[in-house]
Amino acid sequence: MSARRIAHWHEAGIIDAATRDRLLAYEDAHARPLLLWAVWGIGALAIGLGFVSVVAANWENIPGLVRLGVHLALIAGLVGLVFFREDRLVEGSPWSVEALVFVTAALGLTFFGHLGQVYQTSSPLWQPLAVWLALFAPLLLLTGRSWPTALAVVGGAVWTAWEYASAMTGNGVPRNPGTFWLAWLGAVVALPVTLALAGGWMRARSLRPDFWRRIEQLALTYAVALASLACAVASGGGFGDSSLLAGTPSLACGVVIALAGIAHFAVRPGVSGQMAAAIITEAGITIAAAEWANDRIVPAALLFFVLWAGIAAAALRAHWRGVFQLAVGVIAFRLVILSFELAADLLTSGFGLILSGLMILGVAWVAVRVSKRFAPDAEPDT
Repeated sequence: MSARRIAHWHEAGIIDAATRDRLLAYEDAHARPLLLWAVWGIGALAIGLGFVSVVAANWENIPGLVRLGVHLALIAGLVGLVFFREDRLVEGSPWSVEALVFVTAALGLTFFGHLGQVYQTSSPLWQPLAVWLALFAPLLLLTGRSWPTALAVVGGAVWTAWEYASAMTGNGVPRNPGTFWLAWLGAVVALPVTLALAGGWMRARSLRPDFWRRIEQLALTYAVALASLACAVASGGGFGDSSLLAGTPSLACGVVIALAGIAHFAVRPGVSGQMAAAIITEAGITIAAAEWANDRIVPAALLFFVLWAGIAAAALRAHWRGVFQLAVGVIAFRLVILSFELAADLLTSGFGLILSGLMILGVAWVAVRVSKRFAPDAEPDT
């Protein structure tokens, strides 16, 4: 917030002189020297690129064990620095700890590739990802503060789950067709959603509530993305007999997500927490029911509309203005796609193009009007 804007508010009579002075004092105390940070960042990047260039030029001449030892020593040194100097670093700049943790996790992820290169070994990608997640997720969760760190945890879990499911199938067909095995694959794909429980539980119990809120939101987003994907797959007839998605896996995935949503009701009370739980539960039910609408355009679209209408209703109840507007936009976009699916020859003539353009403009106008008319006032997410 600029000092000029604060002064303009005071001149317009929105705030009094005392409030103006408090705002200016707060902004001065929390000012971020972005230019200075940029200079430091450019300098650090130049030094890092220099080291990389020197090492790359002499890569083949460096013994593999030496390279691995240096790599491991860097990781150990950064971990030690974080754990033994975290309080002091946080006093100077919380973001320095965040940067150290993120770099440590990145070095840990690349270590497995380095290890395979030195010893000329290979393994399914999910195995090193799972080991990395087991070793470094606790570090990220114990010290994380920002979106990139939260995304690294949730994204790493999602990546590992999907790589495992892909490795256990061939051409989309499970290697082991047993019912238990199929259910296990579906459950694995759904497991990252359970991170929403950790996020919801820790938000009121941690000194870093914003970080845990981001963990919860990312896990919720993954649940909604899976449900939307299931509706899209059903619309295209993707739940065939030979598909990994058919039958038991999708049902197991939906059940696990729905149970996580139900558990979330107990984990985080309050309107915001209850609406997040409702969305997760609805996403699980949608995934479990998606196969019913397989290769049926209208039922699949209706299932999608119900999902996002539920999200819009939850956003309205919890005063999530941005989420409500997103839901309205997604519904409008899917409505346009549905019209083209039902009238595939609409774009084959000039008159059809005119009608389609008018329809798109009409849907967009209605979506904007609904968004402005019914969007709730934004309130802090508690």
